[in-house]
Amino acid sequence: MSVKTEILTGAALESALGDVARLRIAVFRSWPYLYDGDLEYERNYLAAYQSPGAVVVAAFDGNRIVGASTGAPMTDHAGDFAAAFRDRPEPLSEIFYCAESVLLPEYRGHGLGHAFFDAREEHARSLGARYTAFCSVSRPADHPARPADYRPLDGFWRKRGYEPLPGVVAHFSWKDVGDELQSEKPLQFWMRAL
Repeated sequence: MSVKTEILTGAALESALGDVARLRIAVFRSWPYLYDGDLEYERNYLAAYQSPGAVVVAAFDGNRIVGASTGAPMTDHAGDFAAAFRDRPEPLSEIFYCAESVLLPEYRGHGLGHAFFDAREEHARSLGARYTAFCSVSRPADHPARPADYRPLDGFWRKRGYEPLPGVVAHFSWKDVGDELQSEKPLQFWMRAL
């Protein structure tokens, strides 16, 4: 498998957002997100990645984007996350938000997850960030849609130096696969110092 990663900013980032949206819809449809996404929601969500500090790390198989990882200064997401971080000592201006990593299943297990984090952390350092953070959806262990063979990524994240932040939880609403309406989900933040 010959997949290369490329760091996209500016116009290159903007031209990749359609591919990022399609990947998010496809990959997040699976457990644990169960996201029944649409392009209109994606356009609104991805608007935050048009800031000067934003980055997309894209995985290419030839000319096709098969995976992507996004990030932006936490201040670009202050409206969404300020409440979750209100009791933390770290100023939002010193945190870089590593948003999603989405990768088609057939490309997993080849080190691209590390490449995605490496590139975003390096980009965060270049902007002067002192911390990187991300959040992951929290679902009950007995959720009926949880696959029997599901392995959470907690071990991978801990090996990279990330730890969950007690009590730092954001809440977002989206429509789960099979549901008629959106419902709110808790997202646990993890962080590490750079």
